[in-house]
Amino acid sequence: MNKPPAKLSYQVQAHRVDAHGSVVRCKDSEITLDTDLAGRADAFNPAELLLAALAACMLKGIERVAPILRFHFRGLEIRISGVRQDVPPRMESIEYEIRVDTDESDVRLDLLHENVKKYGTVFNTVAPGTTLRGTLQRT
Repeated sequence: MNKPPAKLSYQVQAHRVDAHGSVVRCKDSEITLDTDLAGRADAFNPAELLLAALAACMLKGIERVAPILRFHFRGLEIRISGVRQDVPPRMESIEYEIRVDTDESDVRLDLLHENVKKYGTVFNTVAPGTTLRGTLQRT
């Protein structure tokens, strides 16, 4: 009988520095967070951090699946925008554009996009709670 694969787990630690910001740490990395009520330009606020996590998920997913699909590309860029509603506070919608510098066919681009949507951990966590839509296109 086959054992189910081991589940991955993740940990981060966050702490308040002062009324203007906080810090989150994971492994050997640290990110300054905008937790200032007035906002700050030099750090991600929580909504922006969510969008960044989604972008990172898509980027990592493409890096993971490209060798399997033998999908060749020279560059990759993702643009994401989100709309927040106030009551109740949540991300109402998120739109993304994945731009791939490649000579692959449109069919192969569609296959890559399907893999991003199907196998992305953050993508599949966010999708049920918001309107999440976007495109993958050649640059």
